[in-house]
Amino acid sequence: MKITFLGATKTVTGSNFLVEAAGKKFLVDCGMYQGSAEQEYENATPFAYNVGDIDFMLLTHAHIDHSGRIPKLYNEGYRNPIYAHKATCDLCSIMLPDSGHIQEMEIQWRNKKRERKGEKPLPPLYTAQEAACSLELFKPVKYDEIIEITPDIHIRFNDAGHMLGSSIIEIWAKEGDKETKVVFTGDLGNNDIPLLNSPTMIDDTDFLVMESTYGSRLHIRNDEKAELFLDIVTETLNNGGNVIIPSFAVGRTQEILYELNKIKDLKSVDEDFKLKYKTLMRAPVYVDSPLAISATEVFRENMELFDDETRAAISQGDNPLEFPGLQFTMSADESKELNANENASIIISASGMCEVGRIKHHLKHNLWDPKNTILFVGYQAPGTLGYNLVNGAKKVKIFGEEIAVNARIEYIEGYSGHADQEWLMNFIYSFREKKPSHIFLVHGEPESQEVLKQKIEEDVKIPVSIPDYGEVYELSEVPTVVGKLAKRPITIRGEIRTILYKLQNELDDMKDSVKEDLDNQELRDEDMFRIKEKIKKLEQDILNVIEG
Repeated sequence: MKITFLGATKTVTGSNFLVEAAGKKFLVDCGMYQGSAEQEYENATPFAYNVGDIDFMLLTHAHIDHSGRIPKLYNEGYRNPIYAHKATCDLCSIMLPDSGHIQEMEIQWRNKKRERKGEKPLPPLYTAQEAACSLELFKPVKYDEIIEITPDIHIRFNDAGHMLGSSIIEIWAKEGDKETKVVFTGDLGNNDIPLLNSPTMIDDTDFLVMESTYGSRLHIRNDEKAELFLDIVTETLNNGGNVIIPSFAVGRTQEILYELNKIKDLKSVDEDFKLKYKTLMRAPVYVDSPLAISATEVFRENMELFDDETRAAISQGDNPLEFPGLQFTMSADESKELNANENASIIISASGMCEVGRIKHHLKHNLWDPKNTILFVGYQAPGTLGYNLVNGAKKVKIFGEEIAVNARIEYIEGYSGHADQEWLMNFIYSFREKKPSHIFLVHGEPESQEVLKQKIEEDVKIPVSIPDYGEVYELSEVPTVVGKLAKRPITIRGEIRTILYKLQNELDDMKDSVKEDLDNQELRDEDMFRIKEKIKKLEQDILNVIEG
């Protein structure tokens, strides 16, 4: 058996793995890169494998960084099965066409700029219709059933507790007299995510491919995050401000609705709590994302996947996704009206990293006002607007306009759908019959992965690899790298594009740095002269490139 690591390598997006076993080639996930413009450029590059050689695909869950390039795969001729949990199929039926719509809108904006320059228009990565066509390949499966793909390859999907339908996938492959088992975790959830069951513990495996998003950190526990959430929200509402929650349309939005419902149902003799409770009860809660609204319907249709506590509440007539004061806004006009509303409110809007969608309009109208709070509840990838806000940006650009960040910025990491270091380690400990002989860490930033690797090797004594992009591992007794694929053919054009992405960021950093120098009254005239001469030289170099 061989695994080629073609995404989510030393980064958290673009999940894509090629497995060769028992005479077959198959994929685990085919996700989009998200984050910086440089990363997203990778989505349009050719696949590192011949699409016609792929016999089938396994999809861990519906999030776009795991499923988002499936329509591209379809457009390039792939017509074989895609196995995924039934709820994942349901969610992909709304998420992939929505992603296609975003691709169309973004390329339309880019093409307007290209047309003004006399350049030819570019096609979108895929359209909403093409994404809808790719859905015909999906084959829904249930949890806990062993499925025979061929007489020599069997698979089983297990609940990963990360989002509705998310799966840990067990794969058995028999080659000759030897059977090898590998487990792909996909994204592992916490043990305390609202609505969902805890991740399934697996008894045995030969090899483990595991996510590592929060491999260096611990989340706050569930009761603490609920209390913190209530404090932040009520303090803002009491000040007459809005609470803007950039939330992933699928997963986090539904969990926040559950949390609000649960807080509203709490009974307490504590007077301080009663005051906060009344404040929350008076505030309207808006879910401003058509995709989140559709996803909430999918959640309602798959309530058998909820945890015992939630199912018990449902049986008593309490729908955890509904409560007084909750309103859904479908149209763009309804969304715009929210920003004209003078009453303090809670607005939950996608996207969670603030890169696309209605959330950018809400940020534009609320970031400048110190009365408001922007409350982040999910992972923020480097290079995104959300990442910049969480990490202390004083000014940001939205729709080309510079906006001062005066609002209160809060981040409750405990709402993340990813397991923290403690639960990643607990998952490894759960292999009671046979622990993996080797672990591969994916879906994490390098610092997080290195910390987790050290902890695993010290505490559990299992060797760990952190694959680079394109590395091909043969899963023998001691896994070895037997090859490495190039990310894409290295061309002069590609190098120039990469330099331009970096240069744009560096120019923005330089602009901020020079502004600080201009405001610094202690700098001498000769210091200002040197800065001016350097900028003039840079200006001349840029003009030389343009004229050349």
